[in-house]
Amino acid sequence: MVTTDDRDRRLVESAAKYKPPFALDPTLALYCPQDNVDSLTHPSIAAWFDFILKDYAPSLPAGRRVLLLLPCTATKPYVLSTEHKRINAALLAAGFAPTAPADPMLLSLREAEEPEALFSLAPLVHPSGTVVHRAVISEPLGLVPYEYMLAYPGGVSPAVQYDDPGLFEERGNAVSPWRADHSATRISASKWKWGPNEKRAYVVMHNAMAETVAKALARFGHLYAARISWVAPGLTHRSFVVAKQERAAHGIAATKLAGTEKLALTGANDLLAPNLRITALPTRAQCADALQRLADRLGVTTKEAAGPFGRGGGGATPLALPELLEDLLAEVLPRKLAGAA
Repeated sequence: MVTTDDRDRRLVESAAKYKPPFALDPTLALYCPQDNVDSLTHPSIAAWFDFILKDYAPSLPAGRRVLLLLPCTATKPYVLSTEHKRINAALLAAGFAPTAPADPMLLSLREAEEPEALFSLAPLVHPSGTVVHRAVISEPLGLVPYEYMLAYPGGVSPAVQYDDPGLFEERGNAVSPWRADHSATRISASKWKWGPNEKRAYVVMHNAMAETVAKALARFGHLYAARISWVAPGLTHRSFVVAKQERAAHGIAATKLAGTEKLALTGANDLLAPNLRITALPTRAQCADALQRLADRLGVTTKEAAGPFGRGGGGATPLALPELLEDLLAEVLPRKLAGAA
């Protein structure tokens, strides 16, 4: 029998993802798609949507501006995650510098050998004139500008208060068996298979996140020369972005079957004007090429390199591997601009 004690145990796991002074809000621990849908009306989330969709206006230096969308991470704040650290370190090594110092709370958590600039949440500027504005694709928040990762005009940012493993079906634990509308089936001691209620709620939440990203960029996406999402191929964060006609090339489903219902998945690019659409990277071709380069670096076959590649630079995805970061830098900072530095 599953009880609320099981949720309490998960809350302990969620709280452990935070480093003081940051702490989890237990009402923002979202363990299944139904939890996610409920969160859309949570006061903290609703207030965030009001801000990001009505009031937020990026304050950016002049130059060739690039919006770089990164994935949310289990570690909160995101900037403390291994994945974000390695991506940001690559940008700094390429000559980018933050336009403002790091928050003292973040600096109190840095390792001695880590540069202070690694923890700045401000836009990054390159000597060539390229400006990188970082933001995070997140569920349940949709879009989190880096500069409002810790706090925003509404108070403490919900980006440092939530935990949301509830949309990752393949993990087998994105369920809340204590809910009355739980419909998943247990397939082992630790794994569950989603039922129609989970799948239906997934589509509702997925499309709500795509709509939030699209509405935000419809307001201020014109500020950027390029909008790049650097999210793992095949995963939910990429599905939030790509349009129907892009899905096959990215290996992402266009629909989800919930019982007998075939429900369409919408990406932000379905809703954005052509001049505001997001380029989803890395491509499958870039991943294949990076895998070969990783195999060459390790002196192994591509089959043997597949494991290290999948675990990647952040212990979870390949996004922070040096081989793929070369491709990211080539997109963010074209060679002709880098040469002008």
